Amino acid sequence: MLTASPAPTRCPAPRPAAALLPPLLRRAAPALLGYLAVRTLGLLVLARWAHLKGHGVWPTLATSWDSHWYLGIADHGYDHGLVHHSSLAFFPLYPALVKAVAAVTPGSRASVGLVVAGVSSLCAALGIFAVGERLHGRRTGAVLVVLWGASPVAVVQWMGYTESLFTALAAGALYAVLAGRWGWAAGCAVAAGLTRPTGIAVAAAVSVAALLAARRGDRPALVAAFAAPLGWLGFTGWVGLRLGRWDGYLAVQRTWANEWDGGAVTLRTLRGLLLHARQPQLFLVAVSAVLVVAAALYVLSAADRRDRQPVPLLVFTGVLLVVVLGSGGVYFPRARFLLPGFPLLLPVALAVARARFATAAVVLGGAALSSAWLGGYMLLVWPGPP
Repeated sequence: MLTASPAPTRCPAPRPAAALLPPLLRRAAPALLGYLAVRTLGLLVLARWAHLKGHGVWPTLATSWDSHWYLGIADHGYDHGLVHHSSLAFFPLYPALVKAVAAVTPGSRASVGLVVAGVSSLCAALGIFAVGERLHGRRTGAVLVVLWGASPVAVVQWMGYTESLFTALAAGALYAVLAGRWGWAAGCAVAAGLTRPTGIAVAAAVSVAALLAARRGDRPALVAAFAAPLGWLGFTGWVGLRLGRWDGYLAVQRTWANEWDGGAVTLRTLRGLLLHARQPQLFLVAVSAVLVVAAALYVLSAADRRDRQPVPLLVFTGVLLVVVLGSGGVYFPRARFLLPGFPLLLPVALAVARARFATAAVVLGGAALSSAWLGGYMLLVWPGPP
């Protein structure tokens, strides 16, 4: 009996690699490439500048200033008592990640710290794009990422610092809030609260948005509202227990001459630098400009009826500004402290995204070049920490 031979099986056509990537990553690809281009330019300028001055790029990025403190915590843990310039001022997530990754990979902890910061910066760029795209479309999301990568003190994004990790967690929390994913929002807020003192701003944004949603009957949102501050409260509470006093973390901040004074020191320094100083230091002028522009952008973001930002973003940047501008501590790192406040750049990103291509190219190119130059100046000429 004759039977028909089976039809030959065909191998499925190979799918392009891009089709295998998650949809968000595919949409964000131009933004991530733009971010890498901007930061690579900054790295090349820094490398050339460092070579001319006889310095190495690796130690400048991996082991200078606050990087030294984080590596010390990863190596030896925290101080046991209240000492001058106590390591208890530094939150634990970043050094814990460095220690954990270094335990299972080759290389020094300083090198691992740079890798953690670099990977975190890409995660931050992806999260920033996601927030910008959700609010105003892909073009604005991409411009927002490039502006963040070309901000005046963006060089610290690829240093052994916590700004990139914190920005990634803040962006993740804000996107999760906008998407109504309360478990992710609370988790990112808890992690942010274990990363930097300004993690309280992320917790506030998540808690306020969650409480508003809970009023409409969203029970998971209510849980998120109470869970969001636990990271920040957990570490500051642990510091208090370690020192045996309820105001332990505040006492630690005083060892760094850092107390909240409502902005008196900030205003006095701004007035002195911008109005009275005959030859103000360039870096301090740049820091002052960042503070003034950031405050103006916040007012614009809150007042703009056409493109007013959602409440969680306004709460996050508002609390961040209150903490940073209201501090009575050292002045020069204030621009770096505001680096995670990427929603402040949304009005600029919208304007650039709506402009002609030539105008957008000039603005973004100018921002990238100025960021690269100031990054080199900040690390190789300015005598203090960034």
